Amino acid sequence: MVRDSAAPSINNSSSENALALYVHWPFCVSKCPYCDFNSHVRSDIDQSIWREALLADLTYEARRLPGRRLTSIFFGGGTPSLMDPRTVAALIDAATTHWRPAGDVEITLEANPSSVEAERFADLAAAGVNRVSLGLQSLDDRALRFLGRAHGVEEGLAALANAQQQFARVSFDLIYALPCQTAGQWATMLDRALSFGTGHLSLYQLTIEPGTRFAALHAAGKLEPLATDAAADLFEQTQERTAAAGLPAYEISNHARPGEESRHNLTYWRYRDYAGIGPGAHGRRLGERTVRHRKPENFLSGLARNGHGMVEAAPLTPVEAAHEALVMGLRLAEGIDPDRLAARTGAPLIDERKVASLVAHGLVARTPGHLALTEPGRLLLDSILAEVAAN
Repeated sequence: MVRDSAAPSINNSSSENALALYVHWPFCVSKCPYCDFNSHVRSDIDQSIWREALLADLTYEARRLPGRRLTSIFFGGGTPSLMDPRTVAALIDAATTHWRPAGDVEITLEANPSSVEAERFADLAAAGVNRVSLGLQSLDDRALRFLGRAHGVEEGLAALANAQQQFARVSFDLIYALPCQTAGQWATMLDRALSFGTGHLSLYQLTIEPGTRFAALHAAGKLEPLATDAAADLFEQTQERTAAAGLPAYEISNHARPGEESRHNLTYWRYRDYAGIGPGAHGRRLGERTVRHRKPENFLSGLARNGHGMVEAAPLTPVEAAHEALVMGLRLAEGIDPDRLAARTGAPLIDERKVASLVAHGLVARTPGHLALTEPGRLLLDSILAEVAAN
């Protein structure tokens, strides 16, 4: 249910005037078997209709959030590199008109490394994109086929070289801990990835997400994930090699040279406000969570009826906000200030007695005004979150 009256903001500091914008483009050429993101395959996409729809949804959010300072825009999906660059330019222009852009506003677009999409990189850069996140996913052709990717290694590396020429900042994704993957295979691939000189890498362990084709194969006994201990060994190897190369993990799966961290994603993890527009987009602003219609056709219908694409906007309770802040913040190497976040959200984040037990076991570090996972604790993030959260 959508409520028009906004709940009081949990962000009380004047520095929280900052705002990030997420734009979801829901369309893909094909659906990858591991992907549980909101993506849809459509044979025909009217770019002009979607340009106007996204601009209208953006206008609705801007009216709710006047006077904010825009720190980042992130085009995610789906496959945003399928967007007409004119649509990207129009959204950037509108966002930076509605809100006052920071001098170093970060504008990221996720891209697939097909040659067709890479041809758009120059136009996307001209539209205002200054950071690209490239979905290479692997540097092995056999692994790419397993992952259902439409590109090969050679095509992917050509797209990477093109991206490095066009954009000031480049990141790319790799998926590891594939079935039967060895430590030696991953070390070789990771070292090659580090040799390309990007300032940021997103390195994700393969997970079997509900509702995906991989989940169906796993349930049928046709896909066996890498053993937990072996995956943990690869995770530790990843931390060591990226740190040695000058790209330490600043978040569980994200690695960057100092200053090259994703400012947009840090907004999520530091529990700050962001607006989300487009089919399936989530937002968190003014003490509310917002959710847009997932199906593109339903999004357009809702927009025509209501002037926005939301299916839900609801105030976060203090307990909900505190739990979200804990879950997001402990992903970061920098950790959190649980007392400051408790003051912002209106509810305690942690059970100090249980935290003390985990400190004694070397899994978390706790000092006045600070809580963070240790290196051993990072391997147990989910169980630690369940353990330390205040009831």
